[in-house]
Amino acid sequence: MATLTTRTTPAAPTPRRSALPSALPSVLHRLEQRAAGETRWLLGHALPRMGVQSSARSGDLHGRFIAATDDAETWRLIEEIRAQGALHKSRFAYVTTSLPVVKEVLTSNDVRSGVEFTPDSGLWSRAARWAFSSTPIGPLTPPSLLVTEPPDHTRYRKLVTRVFSVRAVQGLRDRTEQIATELLDDLEARARRSPHTPVDLVAEYCALLPVTVIAEILGVPTAERERVLRFGTAAAPSLDLGLTRGTFHQVEGALREFEEWLTTHIAAVRRDPGEDLLSQLVTAQDDDGALLTDAELKATAGLVLAAGFETTVNLLSNGIALLAEHPAQRQRLLDEPGLWPNAVDEVLRFDPPVLLTGRTVERDTEVAGHTVRRGSMITTLLAGANRDPEVFTDPHSFDVARANAGDHVAFSSGRHYCLGAALARMEGEVGLRAIWDRFPDLALARGAARRPTRILRGWEQLPATLVR
Repeated sequence: MATLTTRTTPAAPTPRRSALPSALPSVLHRLEQRAAGETRWLLGHALPRMGVQSSARSGDLHGRFIAATDDAETWRLIEEIRAQGALHKSRFAYVTTSLPVVKEVLTSNDVRSGVEFTPDSGLWSRAARWAFSSTPIGPLTPPSLLVTEPPDHTRYRKLVTRVFSVRAVQGLRDRTEQIATELLDDLEARARRSPHTPVDLVAEYCALLPVTVIAEILGVPTAERERVLRFGTAAAPSLDLGLTRGTFHQVEGALREFEEWLTTHIAAVRRDPGEDLLSQLVTAQDDDGALLTDAELKATAGLVLAAGFETTVNLLSNGIALLAEHPAQRQRLLDEPGLWPNAVDEVLRFDPPVLLTGRTVERDTEVAGHTVRRGSMITTLLAGANRDPEVFTDPHSFDVARANAGDHVAFSSGRHYCLGAALARMEGEVGLRAIWDRFPDLALARGAARRPTRILRGWEQLPATLVR
């Protein structure tokens, strides 16, 4: 018997709404952000690096100086530039190693902080305005104190100075000494267990001391301090020129992550302020009763981290290395401990944490007897000025008792003088004195390496044996 089968026509599927239109804005935003980042790298790093390399090949001293990767070559080129006079005109910028001229430039109202490599008009200028409008908050982006000028700079600095006063910093000394003692206790226990095994003083001491202090200043919970340390380390190259594409995007990623973290952290501080300095900044009012905005607070906190942490790591590592290399100077400090504050200034003079800073001329002006046109760039070689033979006797000698060691410009000068100078000096004095008091036989081991950053000067690794 035949079987009757019935075939039914399947129901038409219910039309599904495409997900593409709703996802499209997000996709386009990511593509735009990626394109903006690539443009920032191209204009801010790739093209300037090509220009520097070209000028270096042609023999231009400034180009050779920027391109130099060897520390000895850096110092040789500083002296070659010095030999050209108080103000040397290079292919891209004026350069000076003269301490009086450096101070003249940094205090002038005819210049502003930062440098620009983008043409004033045309396609490149429009591309730059578009791309840099989405730059993550960092040490070199407004409203950071490093790159703002009066009247905004005056308002920010006045508010922040109230919090970072010398008195406030001195109030941190006891806590800094306690932190140093705890870190050295750990190092001593390790050294006793394995006396011949070197420890990396940068990772185990020079970084941990200032990051702990800065974390307490910012009210960062103990559990998140390792995160702050990573942010600071990752963002350090942000001050440099000519970053590779990979390094640039790593830096921007770290800055964005730090900005997101700061947004959450500042909101928590607003809800429940404590006794830390960030809590005081959150509630600080100017003469008109206005508070710092969230953007201003994030920029300030980011600058405190970058300037107050990274440069102090360099100060401590440079100081330890110098004293290890100069046993007679070290012995003098052990015999005359009252020299420690002066010794910190001599470390800052002889091997400063920041190599140079740049300025752009706002209007035609005169510098060191030269007419300098609007738009010109001036590179002030802070390290060179700190060894100006017209100011410092026997400038290439390290002398902890040098009478005018404090005349250096390691903290810049003028309205952009480092806000954290008092904090850095205090941490440098406490940190260096504590480690040499505890380990007078400290000896550097093989494997020391300078940081790859160009503007920030310090040690990336500083292996040492602590006891004999």
